[in-house]
Parts: sequence; C-alpha cells; structure tokens
Amino acid sequence: MRKITTILTETVGEAFEKCGYDKGLGTVAVSSRMDLCQFQCNGAFAGAKLHKKAPIAIANDVAAALKDNAMFSCVEACAPGFINITLTDEYLISYVNELAGDTHLGVPQAEKDETIVIDYGAPNVAKPLHIGHLRSSIIGEALKRIARATGRRVIGDAHLGDWGTPMGLVIAEYKERHPEWSCFRDDFDPKKDKLPELDADELSEIYPFASAKSKVNEEFKDKAHKITFEYQNLHPGYYALGRALVSATIADVKQNFEKLGVSFDLWYGESDSAPYIPELFERLDEKGLLYESDGAMVVDVQEDSDKITVPPIIVKKSDGSSTYATTDLATIIQREQDFHPSKIWYIVDKRQSLHLTSVFRCARKAELVPQNCEMTHLGFGTMNGSDGKPFKTRDGGVMRLSELIRLATEGAMEKLADSDYVSGDKLETAEKIGVAAIKFGDLCNQPSKDYIFDLGKFLSFDGKTGTYLLYTVTRINSILKKAGIGYDEDIKLSGIYSDVERELALTFALTGETYDKAFNEMSPCVLCDSAYNIASLFSRFYHDNHILSESDEQKRRSWLALSLLSRKILTLQLDMLAIDCVENM
Repeated sequence: MRKITTILTETVGEAFEKCGYDKGLGTVAVSSRMDLCQFQCNGAFAGAKLHKKAPIAIANDVAAALKDNAMFSCVEACAPGFINITLTDEYLISYVNELAGDTHLGVPQAEKDETIVIDYGAPNVAKPLHIGHLRSSIIGEALKRIARATGRRVIGDAHLGDWGTPMGLVIAEYKERHPEWSCFRDDFDPKKDKLPELDADELSEIYPFASAKSKVNEEFKDKAHKITFEYQNLHPGYYALGRALVSATIADVKQNFEKLGVSFDLWYGESDSAPYIPELFERLDEKGLLYESDGAMVVDVQEDSDKITVPPIIVKKSDGSSTYATTDLATIIQREQDFHPSKIWYIVDKRQSLHLTSVFRCARKAELVPQNCEMTHLGFGTMNGSDGKPFKTRDGGVMRLSELIRLATEGAMEKLADSDYVSGDKLETAEKIGVAAIKFGDLCNQPSKDYIFDLGKFLSFDGKTGTYLLYTVTRINSILKKAGIGYDEDIKLSGIYSDVERELALTFALTGETYDKAFNEMSPCVLCDSAYNIASLFSRFYHDNHILSESDEQKRRSWLALSLLSRKILTLQLDMLAIDCVENM
C-alpha cells in the first residue's frame, strides 16, 4: 500500500507540471501545524530560483490547479510561498478503509531486498544480566521487529562475550577452587572425559569474585591472562569448560530475555569468530595495514578530518592474545560470508563510540565488506536514577535485570490489588504490565539520550506510560466484546462526526510515514509517540461519545470500526516494541 504522502506528492507534482513548473517540486510532507492544515508543500521556494518567479506566484498557480480535486477540502497558497493542503473526509475515510484491509496494515514494504544483521543484547559468560543490558536488548529487539515489519530480512545476534579476559578470570578461579576437575588435567580428552555439572549459584558469583581478586592479587591476574591466551588458542580443557560456561549462561539469561520479549536468531559468541581471525590478519597484511608497536600488532585508523587523536587499533596484544577489536573485525568477516548483509547495526552503549568507529574504519580499509554495506553504531544513553547518576540498587550496586523485573511486577500487583476485572493469572498479568512499564519508559526516549528511571511514574495509569497504553487496549477490548465484534471482523468507517475522529483517522492514515521514520532514524520512540497519540485520541473519543448506546446504527457501526482499527494499529505498534497486551486489567 502506498503512503499517503507518496500519493499526495504525485498529485501535487502533476499540478506543478501542469502549470509549467518542474514536477519534482511537488514533494508533500505532513504539516507541523495541524491547526492550519494537514499537509504542506514548500516546492514553490525552490521553484522561485529555478523558474525566476516569486514563490507566492508559483504557489497560487499550483493551488488554483488543485482547487477542484475531489481529494482536497482546502488547498491554499500562503505567503511567502507555502501550499497548505487538507483532505476531504470522504477521501480520508476511503484511504483509512483501504489501510484497514491491507495485509501489512499500512506498514510500507521495502522496495528492494535487504539483509540487516543487528548486534544487540551482548550478555557475558558467567555474568548475570543487569540493568546495563536493558537498553541494548529492548532497543535492538524493537528495531529488529520494525525492520522485519517492512519486509526486510533481519538477523538478530546476541554476540555473547565469551573470548576475552573475563573468561580467563572465571576459568582461573574455577581452577583454584576445583583443581581436581578433569578439564584441568594435562591429559584431558574432550571426547572421553566429562565435565562436572556447573552449580548455578557459584556461576552467578564467580566472575565478580574473580574480577575483584585480580585487582589485588597480581599473581592471580597474571595467571588469568595466561589462561586467556591458552583458551583463545583452544587449550582442550579450558576450551571445554568455556563451552560449558556458554551453555549454562545462555540457559540462564534466556529466561530474563524472554520475560522482556527479547529473542535472538543467533547466539554466536566472540569465540565463533575465532576461525576467521587468521583470514583477518591475512587481509590486513595484504593491504599493508598491519605493523608492530611495543610488541603489539596495530592498524592506523586516524583520518585527516579528525579533530581528536584516534589511536591505532590493536588487533593482537604483545602477549599474542586477541582483543575485542580482533573479534569484532573477525565477526564482520563471518557476517559477510554467512549473510552478505546490506546493513550491520550495533546497538551498543554510546561510550563505545570510539571503539566502533575504529573497528568500522579498519574494516573499510581492509575491505572486509563491500562499500555499499552500511555499518552503523546506534549509541544509547544511560539509564539514571533520580539523582541523575547511573541507576543503582539501594546499597550502591548494579541491579540485576531479574530484580528490576521483580520490582516492576510487585508494583503492578499493588495497582491490581483492588481490581475485579483481571481474568486468569493475576501474577502473569502483573508481570506483563510491569515489563510494559519498564520498556515503554525506556523506549519512549530518544535512544541516544540519558533518561531518569522512575518506576512509580512508569506504572501510572495516566500520562505517557506503557500502563496507560495497555489500559486503553483493555478499554477497547471491553467495547468490542460488549458489541459482539470479533477482532478480525470486517467493518468499515462510514463517516466522520467530530474533530477527534478526524484526528484519529489522519493518525491512522500516517501509519506509513510513522514506520518509515522509525526505521530510517532507528528510533523506536517514534512508534511510542504514535501509540500514545492514538491512545490519547481514543480516550477523548470514548469520553465524548456513548458508542454502545448510540441509536443511529450507521454512526454506531462506524464508531465500532474506528474502535476496532484503533485496537489493531495500537496493538501492532506495541508488538513492534515487544510489549504484550493484556485482555483486561
């Protein structure tokens, strides 16, 4: 289905051409002043230079050519050269009814085949998920869903941290605690010898213990570095233990990711890039990019236009071990060979900007991907407490994600305590509400911006919150159920009887523009804004009208069609944000 601005641009462009002007001047955009008009064309300003004529004269010509078009209730030329456009209700109704029957519900489909690999989540082996993983996972999941909704092939990769120093620290600590384990014997054979079952409690505490220990015990730190090097060179026992740690970690973190509605197509770790590291060094060497510096192997990535010093990227440490840059570059080779992506998106903390800039530059220099493959870092901001500092637990520690979900669920349970409307498992409903509150409270912000985490505010039934949106959906559910209207019923909008209905219909008609903006700007907050706008408009519509008791059957039927479409578009947008609706609350 074509976007409404595409149709209007074509129509207005033909009017420009009819008046003797360039057709390309007819680009139509959504108005920023809805109190004046619904759409606007500013092509007369560019036309003034092209055709040596005053903008207002061009605008008047085009407006006159469009005045009898049945699509428009008003086309007006306004000084100094704007063309203001408002649709007739009849045309708006016909477009919205077409959208309601569209397979994709108005979501524009990609014009060409594209494959996008999205790197997000980034859990680490033997480390429980904490709130630092929240933004990457839910922003990445939303972008994955939005891109898929536009018909693109999208691959979500968790990019598990399982190759660097943290793995060496964990294995070193296990070796000190359990020297009797078979994987620590010199004659360990992974085909014959079995590993012990890992204790979940020990797994959750061993990394912070080992990390703290390495800061005060130089001997242990050196031991961990040596083990890291041997692990990366596939030491049989260390590598087998590493694989067991990966499996145990994935099983654990999946539970919390699933509660957030987050899933991955691939659970590749940094270790999966290891087979591609030799090829990486071959390519860097062939291009003459690789050189030695203080025993390490590095590549220069400084550019003349840089206003700051960008240090060389280290691809091999002086002790021979790999760096994060090494595995990131090898992973790019792997992704190119496996998927030939058009785009690779990295949903990573904005503090990693310099690192990823260096990785992208090195990949370009080494021609690891074709020039037309876009590599983009969406750097997200920090989730802060009320003091404006990174969010912490009461004792000053980093909160686990499971604890955050528990707190939100408990808060939602308090809200539902006096509700007699919840059917089924109240705890399950509370968890969905709590997760919706957390996610919408995060996603409604520009990804790059820091924001204040305020659970009490996020759980409010009033204002721009996930709780309010879920409540709006349940209100529509109740209306449709009482009217005997199924969610898949085919009923049409037949009239517009108030300004709020017109605003709702126009919001629906702009679905294509909303999804295009969310995709192109990599901003789930665009869908959050649209969803909140729909919920607010529907609430006004609901309060202004007695839908179920309306005596005019045609009007009642049209209002039910508007309610049904509100539900469809709103629930689809929430699904794009990986927010589950509840039937009642």
